[in-house]
Amino acid sequence: MQTFNHLITTRPHEVRQVFISDLHLSPEEPALVQAFLALLDDCLALPVLKRLFILGDWFEVWIGDDAYLTLSDDARQTHWLTPLIAKLKQLRIKGCEILVMHGNRDFLLGQPFCSLFGGELIDEQYMLTIGQQHYRLEHGDALCTDDKKYQFFRKIMRNRLTQWYLLNKSLEKRLAIAEKMRQKSQKNNANKAAHIMDVNDEAVIHAVANSDALLHGHTHRPDIHQATDDKKRYVLGDWRLIDKEKRQPIVNAVIGVTITNAHSDSNKANFELVEFSSLV
Repeated sequence: MQTFNHLITTRPHEVRQVFISDLHLSPEEPALVQAFLALLDDCLALPVLKRLFILGDWFEVWIGDDAYLTLSDDARQTHWLTPLIAKLKQLRIKGCEILVMHGNRDFLLGQPFCSLFGGELIDEQYMLTIGQQHYRLEHGDALCTDDKKYQFFRKIMRNRLTQWYLLNKSLEKRLAIAEKMRQKSQKNNANKAAHIMDVNDEAVIHAVANSDALLHGHTHRPDIHQATDDKKRYVLGDWRLIDKEKRQPIVNAVIGVTITNAHSDSNKANFELVEFSSLV
């Protein structure tokens, strides 16, 4: 796997699409926010980039678009999300589509927020043709079917009535509910066997039945797996802060890119996992 301190490779004219997930951005982790802004700067410098996919858990917690949309102009000027929105808007104006998928942490994310920068909220599962192969894109939590309690919770939280109920509570109450859910999740996960929180083989086989490859995040276990004899499963990584105690810590992530030779057509595009590192 190739590693880049920036996503500006020796072949910048060949990067057509970028795929990321599990950034878990929050004001409590400014290093991750800085690293995301650095990635966006790199994307702006890629001359033929056509799409940026964010495949879930963009944010550590999202209690509703109104938490930002209802802010005054003065409050927005100093809000940590404002620089991200501005940079994403630049990328969209340049001609790059920004496609955002829900994760298990930000399932209340809505199209109104994405519209601030010209982004599009996409549904699971999203089918994408890369070269001559059909890729199925999803966050990945639905594949962890061995975790019965989580799947029950997921079904409830993805229900429109549940989301309507939550979004009609005050921001303060939603924040309290989110914090309680996060603490309970951390406690439950600490007592679960590692394999329970990973994908189920049968669920993967079912997922790739009508596609050539599967791409997801969620598990925080970046790798390339052989899903079946002729189909692969690509796992994007979470964004991690390394060497926290050093003067310049590093944010590291495994992301996906679509590469097309500058002298060939889109039918010869290839998908690759690469390691992205950013000095904070």
